[in-house]
Amino acid sequence: MAKRVVETLIDDLDGSDADRTLSFAFDGDQYAIDLSSKNIEKFEAALAPYVGAARKTAGRGGASRRRGASAGGGDTKDAREWLRANGHQVSDRGRIPAPLMELYRNR
Repeated sequence: MAKRVVETLIDDLDGSDADRTLSFAFDGDQYAIDLSSKNIEKFEAALAPYVGAARKTAGRGGASRRRGASAGGGDTKDAREWLRANGHQVSDRGRIPAPLMELYRNR
């Protein structure tokens, strides 16, 4: 007997179909929210100035993720090109805000 289980994510803000569950932390508390691509972009845009000015603390992926990104060679160059081509503002130099890098990696 075959069985198919379908899980549908619902956007926690507007009730539309969600594309993924986004996890984040604020003031020591962990949160998860299901969002559509449209609402993920709004969330990332709202956080970008804060993430860009913040310093990273120990957390998910930490140093190993950074090593993996630089070892891949050109990750930030490719990310800048993709982000610009998809309507995001990115500086020519310096760190790309984490929400924008996550958007690039999950494209």
